[in-house]
Amino acid sequence: MSKLVILGFGGFGKTIEDVVLSGKLYDEILFLDDNAKDNKVVGSCSDFKNFINTDTFFYPAFGNNNLRIEWLNMLICAGAQVATIVHPQSYVSANAIIETGCAILPNSTVNTSSIIKKGCIVNFGAVVDHDCVIEKGVHLCPNCVIKAYNKISPMCKVEAGKVILNNTFKLEKKV
Repeated sequence: MSKLVILGFGGFGKTIEDVVLSGKLYDEILFLDDNAKDNKVVGSCSDFKNFINTDTFFYPAFGNNNLRIEWLNMLICAGAQVATIVHPQSYVSANAIIETGCAILPNSTVNTSSIIKKGCIVNFGAVVDHDCVIEKGVHLCPNCVIKAYNKISPMCKVEAGKVILNNTFKLEKKV
């Protein structure tokens, strides 16, 4: 029986819960949060070490890119298994690379030869075209489009509906 512990009971945490439930990705979901009062919240974020075991995965559901990467690194250093959430209604090419701690949400696309580095969010309907590199901690908001041969800098947020044209942020070399 696999369990997911989501750190953060804010809007993004609840979104991850909904995506996980709709995709039937884990058998049980728990939340850790420092401030929220809800029966789903079983402790504060610093309690995460009490939940580490072979059947439990963790996801730092913080919309703040820097905070998400900080927690991702803490989890990894503590030996926790970090979830990579890929909803079955997304398209991820078999030739794409999705690193640890990413969330690929429904109706999004990650095309061939693209790399999504650790802790990224590819939100609902976002498109990453072929031969792109999305650096660590990036949030691609709903329905944005990153066209071919782009490299998006670490911790950036690409707003909803934004279109980044081919070669706008050029790669040093093709991936």
